[in-house]
Amino acid sequence: MNFIDTATIHVKAGDGGNGHISFRREKYVPKGGPDGGNGGNGGNVVAVADPQLGTLLDFTYKRHYKAKAGNPGGKNRRTGRSGEDITIRVPCGTVIRDKDTGEQLADLERPGQEVVLAKGGFGGRGNSEFATSVNQAPRHAEPGTPGEELTLELELKLLADVGLVGFPNAGKSTLISVLSAARPKIADYPFTTLVPNLGLVRAGESRSYTIADIPGLIEGASEGKGLGHQFLRHVERTAVLLFLVDSQSPDSEADLATLRRELQRYNPAMLEKPSMVCLTKVDVLMDDERESLEQAEATKRLQARLISAVSGEGIEDLKQALWPYIEHMRAQRAAEDEAQAPFQ
Repeated sequence: MNFIDTATIHVKAGDGGNGHISFRREKYVPKGGPDGGNGGNGGNVVAVADPQLGTLLDFTYKRHYKAKAGNPGGKNRRTGRSGEDITIRVPCGTVIRDKDTGEQLADLERPGQEVVLAKGGFGGRGNSEFATSVNQAPRHAEPGTPGEELTLELELKLLADVGLVGFPNAGKSTLISVLSAARPKIADYPFTTLVPNLGLVRAGESRSYTIADIPGLIEGASEGKGLGHQFLRHVERTAVLLFLVDSQSPDSEADLATLRRELQRYNPAMLEKPSMVCLTKVDVLMDDERESLEQAEATKRLQARLISAVSGEGIEDLKQALWPYIEHMRAQRAAEDEAQAPFQ
């Protein structure tokens, strides 16, 4: 399945129905009054977060969405039927913006969360609504108002708990394949990962979380170089960032500084997230290289963990070490949800 994380669509809410002009025509009532009914309201365009969806792929095939218009009013003060709403299902984590103004209209994080994107027009009033003591037989009615029409930009941000950040070939794909059941493409050349991968990690009974493998960053990624800039959005929502640096790097601190700098240029709030550092591929080190790495001042300053996805060294400890960050984030979100919930 292709991974599509941006899309542009056009939505049109239903127009309101026109008001009706008519007069009562009943036996033994020679001068019946106005009885034209109101038009029905147009249908809304509604977006709802669907946990069964994982990409915005469907929106590459269908880009136009139009709700039903309201029916016109009728005789005997009958109000026209309102137009049916149209529901657009999007993956959880979808941000919706007005393409013309850039205004964010919705951020649908949770399953079932919904928002009205375009409101239907109001039905026009029939001539019965205009009768007064001085105008007992009005011969005019209102037309329905048009429904809202918008061009929208959809942007999907993966709802992962842990975001893996590192240079190409830092071992992200291998690590996620070991931590979870995900099976990303793995090879010994840069940019193996061309789309984000999402895996489920089980850290014990009733303990599980998601981890996102983001395509590798390079210096200048925030300015559009390489592949990573296309997917930086997917680490914005994570509870913790896991920086991966190759243990054979001549300057691990410089590598980490570059990664942090690219994140900061993309979104300064990213560096406010809790983070951990792992030195990867320690299984390929000679004994003396391993000892030097462990004793290095840089390793101590970074509080870096030494791991190997191939040999399994440090993997189980890493799973457990990440859990407190996720638990804290989930408690925060639960508290926010409770505070925002309407009073019962």
